[in-house]
Amino acid sequence: MKRRSLIVILSLLVAAASFAQKDKSAPTIKTPDLQTTEGAFFDPTRRVKEKPVYNFGVEWRIEVGYVQNNQRTRNKTYPDTYLHGGRIGFAVDFLLPYHFSLQTGVHYSLAAGRTTQHWAIAGSTYQEEYQRHDLLEHNLMIPVRAYYTQKLVKSFRMLFYAGPQLQIGLAQRDKIKNNLDAETQTWIESLGVRTETYDRDKEVLHRVNIQLGVGGGFEYDRYRLTAGYDFGLNNLVRNKQIDTQHMWEWGWHVTFGVRVN
Repeated sequence: MKRRSLIVILSLLVAAASFAQKDKSAPTIKTPDLQTTEGAFFDPTRRVKEKPVYNFGVEWRIEVGYVQNNQRTRNKTYPDTYLHGGRIGFAVDFLLPYHFSLQTGVHYSLAAGRTTQHWAIAGSTYQEEYQRHDLLEHNLMIPVRAYYTQKLVKSFRMLFYAGPQLQIGLAQRDKIKNNLDAETQTWIESLGVRTETYDRDKEVLHRVNIQLGVGGGFEYDRYRLTAGYDFGLNNLVRNKQIDTQHMWEWGWHVTFGVRVN
């Protein structure tokens, strides 16, 4: 009887020692508390939001395109004129977070246009008297644009931009053909109106035109197509023949660009 009791006691001691020496390094699995855990923890459709990755950098582009400038006036001293031509230059984009970028660069444009300006005074021997102006305009444009780009599918993106542009007049030749009565020509010359070929940018107009532009376009891989309009803000007339004389130059363009880096 004593022997049997001793065996039972030894068995209990061995079991207790084995329990005490249990491997404590094994991971402990905790069951979430149903009273405090957020419901999203148990949502099988829950997705972990990934933080967007932004690539800061610089992109260079060569651009060519079509340009149309509109010289708008408040009176008939200078007639309203449309000039059509082309532009070429380069642009550099500074990439920023949240799909934004800043662009600047330099473009050269050459545009030409023709308009007819009518003059007449009482007693004139001509039933219709006019001056024909053939304009040839050379400009440099330095834009500072803020771009926003949105990806549509794969490498195809849509973009919008806005910002100022500095237009610098290099030369604006005005070739004039007169069809005027001698008395009419004498009269308009007395007003300071030119009757011979001259450079408007050199003699009568300000060279600097401050513009504000808006536009948009599309981009695929390294190719970009944009279109926009630039509104001239300052009066370009330097030597006024009358106090109310004003001229603004507005313009729109379509440009194709290729990224080279």
